[in-house]
Amino acid sequence: MKKIARSGIVLLITFFFQSLSYAQIILPKVFGDSMVLQRDVAIPVWGNAVPGTSIVAQLGKIRAATKADSKGKWMIRFPKFKAGGPYTLKISESGKANSSIELKGILIGDVWLASGQSNMEWQVQQSKDAKSEIAKANYPNIRFLFVEHDIKLTPQTDFAAGQWKTCDTNNVKQFSAVAYYFARKIHKEQNIPIGIIQSTWGGTPVESWTSRDMLLSSPITKNATLANDTLTVQHFANDSLNMTRFWDIVYQPQNNADKTIPLPDYNDAAWPSVEMPRLVKDFGIGNYEGMMWMRKKITLPASFGGKDLVLNIGHPEMNYSLYFNGVEICKTIWNNNPKQSYTIPASIVKNGENTISLRIAMLWGGGGLNPPADNIYITDGNDKVTLAGSWLYNKDIETTMPKIHNYHYYPSVLFNAMINPVIPYGIKGFIWYQGEANDGDAYNYRKLFPMMINDWRQRWQQGSLPFLYVQLANFKKAKDLPSESEWAELREAQTMTLSLPNTAMACIIDIGDADDIHPINKQEVGRRLALHASKLIYKQNTIASGPVYKSFKKEGNQIRISFTNTGTGLSTKDDTEIKGFAIAGKDKKFYWANAVIKGNEVVVYCDKVTEPEAVRYAWADNPDCNLVNSAGLPAIPFRTDTWKGITQK
Repeated sequence: MKKIARSGIVLLITFFFQSLSYAQIILPKVFGDSMVLQRDVAIPVWGNAVPGTSIVAQLGKIRAATKADSKGKWMIRFPKFKAGGPYTLKISESGKANSSIELKGILIGDVWLASGQSNMEWQVQQSKDAKSEIAKANYPNIRFLFVEHDIKLTPQTDFAAGQWKTCDTNNVKQFSAVAYYFARKIHKEQNIPIGIIQSTWGGTPVESWTSRDMLLSSPITKNATLANDTLTVQHFANDSLNMTRFWDIVYQPQNNADKTIPLPDYNDAAWPSVEMPRLVKDFGIGNYEGMMWMRKKITLPASFGGKDLVLNIGHPEMNYSLYFNGVEICKTIWNNNPKQSYTIPASIVKNGENTISLRIAMLWGGGGLNPPADNIYITDGNDKVTLAGSWLYNKDIETTMPKIHNYHYYPSVLFNAMINPVIPYGIKGFIWYQGEANDGDAYNYRKLFPMMINDWRQRWQQGSLPFLYVQLANFKKAKDLPSESEWAELREAQTMTLSLPNTAMACIIDIGDADDIHPINKQEVGRRLALHASKLIYKQNTIASGPVYKSFKKEGNQIRISFTNTGTGLSTKDDTEIKGFAIAGKDKKFYWANAVIKGNEVVVYCDKVTEPEAVRYAWADNPDCNLVNSAGLPAIPFRTDTWKGITQK
């Protein structure tokens, strides 16, 4: 009896799990409540079930049916819908109402995939006018799906985590600022729902976002892609543990360092000194990554006594914590924080000598205090005491940083985990902001970037889907003389990509920040992308681009440059003389040039170049340039020569 009973229980359990499996219909996470589906295309919906299962789906009043194949995969394509909603999507096993999935609050509109590195990832709450923008962000017909960071060695059918969210004052904070301002403008102008699928990861090269098959097709990327074959999931797991440890060190002082080092009587006699402000690459200590402690003793005038003081630390390049006479003033502040000055309460200020301590991260080749020296000081509101000059430092106090491989930089791993799972969700097009991570390989970017665009288009099978992208902004210290530039060459590669059909580029050479790779004016970036969408996709009669170089002609000791996209005429942004042009002869030595607007052309010349051969405009990391068209949009950087650049191997 016991044997029979036991067998019966096993059969019941087996039947239960078979029934559960049979009833189970699985949808990938790209589908969810509050999603936006693409209008005017056959809407694809797909998932998994037990092989042979009959699937019935209903969107609004439209029903469709299919059957799961031998691998359990199924797909339904609804007919074209016009913009509108809300709708409910019901998916069930034929004849089994209790097996249904029901998704609510669905809108039909235009869906855009927003991707790239940190400037596309940069959040609304980190950007310009964040407080006021968040307060008025009530757009229930704008929806965002944020695809969580993940890496995989093979293409996935679903992403790790993410769900659709409606745009309101709570959710908008973490949305991509560029994508949000793009979506907002299109939504207002077209009066349709807008969906954004945000799949972004800071610091990543274009190769990470491209499929293995496409990368293997190019000699530029083939070997690096094949090297991925030596990786295993364990490599990723170990790196994840190291990353956790890495950030624990950044955020939490090790060995109780914060309890002793900031104290005024701490013995720092053996510490080396360095003149500040400067960055770690200029310390003369070679490559260093880790947490560094810095100390400076200052003597305050008697007039500062009994007052709350303000200490301005300028513009630190990385994470830092600040201490005054052993008291923690701030902890783990990043350089994008809008406030870099702090109140020093009178109760901790001493007559005469006081001690300032910094715990500062030196990471990824960067770190330290950015010039100018005038930006670091302490004040009582009337007088200032500079903090520039000699500081003591020690880089060997805390735990050594673990080695991080940053596998998310590796070829195809982001495509596998964060792009492939979204294919073939119906979309209107792509918006893209990336390139900083490829600056040292700018020449190859001429092929790498179009490769990725073609890769995505082929896999979506929606034809030449619109691909709108942002050109690199002006960044880094401005140079006094014309010089070569990796960033200029990367911008050139981006401009050359316009040769692909149905592409457009937003030039932002005028709104960058010399000291911050993440310029905060994302409103204008989103607006300029939206201008291109308005013209290219929505067929509005608008000027979407600044002047674009067309051709040049030598005229004695001058070169005449012709442009397209001039609108009603060329001018300068500030109504001053044109800046940003350089000219060279056969010796390839460039000099700053004079430039004069003549209609839709610019005549360029320089007394030092009697037989000119080439002209360059805005050819620098951070060029001083001001040529615009009648819409106030900046001229796209260019050069007339094809001389070998510094990134061409």
